[in-house]
Amino acid sequence: MRAAVVGTGFIGVVHVEALRRLGVEVTGVVGSTPDRAREKPGLPPSYGSLEEMLADEQVDVVHVATPNHLHYPQAKAVLAAGKHVVCEKPLAQTSAQSAELLRLAEASGLVHCTNYNLRFYPLCHEARARVRRGDLGSVWNAHGTYLQDWLHQPTDWNWRLDPELGGQLRAVADIGTHWLDLTGWITGRRVAAVFADLYTAHGHRAVPVGPVETFVAEADDAPRVERPVASEDVAHILLRYEDGSRGQVTLSQVSAGRKNHLSFELDGSGGALSWNSERQEELWLGHRDRPNELLLRDPSLMDVAVRARTDLPAGHAEGFSDTFKQLYRTVYAAVERGSMPAEPDFPSFADGHEQILLGEAVAESARLQTWVEVRR
Repeated sequence: MRAAVVGTGFIGVVHVEALRRLGVEVTGVVGSTPDRAREKPGLPPSYGSLEEMLADEQVDVVHVATPNHLHYPQAKAVLAAGKHVVCEKPLAQTSAQSAELLRLAEASGLVHCTNYNLRFYPLCHEARARVRRGDLGSVWNAHGTYLQDWLHQPTDWNWRLDPELGGQLRAVADIGTHWLDLTGWITGRRVAAVFADLYTAHGHRAVPVGPVETFVAEADDAPRVERPVASEDVAHILLRYEDGSRGQVTLSQVSAGRKNHLSFELDGSGGALSWNSERQEELWLGHRDRPNELLLRDPSLMDVAVRARTDLPAGHAEGFSDTFKQLYRTVYAAVERGSMPAEPDFPSFADGHEQILLGEAVAESARLQTWVEVRR
């Protein structure tokens, strides 16, 4: 099996590294320009264009890891070329686009994945297994946060802040969809309605002149121009699930000291559990009538079905980059079989489409300041 990666920024490099760790040959990459692609050390050769890469019969799978506005046209082109596709989130910028991609992918029979890699932290799989076997009883409350600080200062900038490139939603689309996808997958339930409040901390930002790498700060003396910003730095979202249970999430990209902090807690009639991505080797288990527990990632102590999702023995930490490897292991098993599974064990375009629908409900709720049902 051979792959190619479109996009050579921060996340595109992570895709390449994860594929190489699995032994998947990466035939090449496509950058915004061939010169920019060649600037990244350690990457495979650069194709001259997306069209050149799609014409390469050696390529079986294409990973789309470009800015958001390119996901829809590029994923559509990959499917038209008859190649399996892994697309970064968000799958598209509108539900009309994501619905079309889902329809095309399902009609093609090709393997399709939306890159919600955070499902593949081993203890998130363990949390899902415990919910499914009834350890928490009836889950009535899901709550948590996704907090970052990389856009804390008014001089911080990234293409995601440009609505033409990133879309109208930013914190919700960039990190909120990860939280919503992860908790929905763990609990096995869908959001029925949302009540959202969005807030922009920096109405104007001093934007560096020239391209800016994600998570890389520009020098203080870099030439800048002031630019208005309308997308949200902070979001508070109330959730009603289809089974009547409730949830709440706080999202922020301006929380000082929080580098990449996703946390969730699930409360149920039989107990509770909690996890956060900055202490990814620990799963907190809450009890009413006996001492609480802290389960460390240890394959010998985890659910039998979960052990295949962790590779290292206890005490040898597995982190962010490992989630990509574990995700692609499941995707490429399907590719090797030659078709999309009826019930995939990885996030598909259907999951990507679901998050676009949720995002549109969030945007409408924030605009109207009322509960909005998710329109499916």
